[in-house]
Amino acid sequence: MEFIQEVIANNLAQIRKTRGLSLDKVAELTGVSKAMLAQIENGKSNPTVTTLWKIANGLQVSFSAFLKETEKPQIEKININQLNPLIDDDGNYLVYSVFPFHPEKKFEIFTVDLKPGFSHKSEKHLGEEYVLIQRGTLTLDVQGEKFELNTDETIKFNANTEHIYINSSDELVRFYLIISYPD
Repeated sequence: MEFIQEVIANNLAQIRKTRGLSLDKVAELTGVSKAMLAQIENGKSNPTVTTLWKIANGLQVSFSAFLKETEKPQIEKININQLNPLIDDDGNYLVYSVFPFHPEKKFEIFTVDLKPGFSHKSEKHLGEEYVLIQRGTLTLDVQGEKFELNTDETIKFNANTEHIYINSSDELVRFYLIISYPD
């Protein structure tokens, strides 16, 4: 099977299955025979441009929907110890950008280390923050209301207000910070 034939076969099958359509129903919608559709999906037939247009019109998808290569799942493994942190407060607040913001995903993930006896005041910003404590005890001050968070505890809040991360202990606090942005 040629590469383009495989791409068309996979895309047609995916569109049909995603919509829960049988080959009979697709044949009815497109005017292309069930046998021809099965051959295309199985990579045994290289459809003509005219046939692809019939299928695209019948399924109400763009012509190029059959030509795009499907993305293979990407796996990305990250070791925090190999990342360079952003450093604030004289090295007492370290932020590791684990998964940076991407406009299609609308969130970013950080690991944060807050050294013993220090605090960090965060400016208000867009989005919602999700804080997950990996180790230590963190006090979070959101507009004067204080929340004590221990290992394996989480909190979420609207970040459009002043908030302060406080480590009153004598141990390092490490937490994961997810910031989700509105549409």
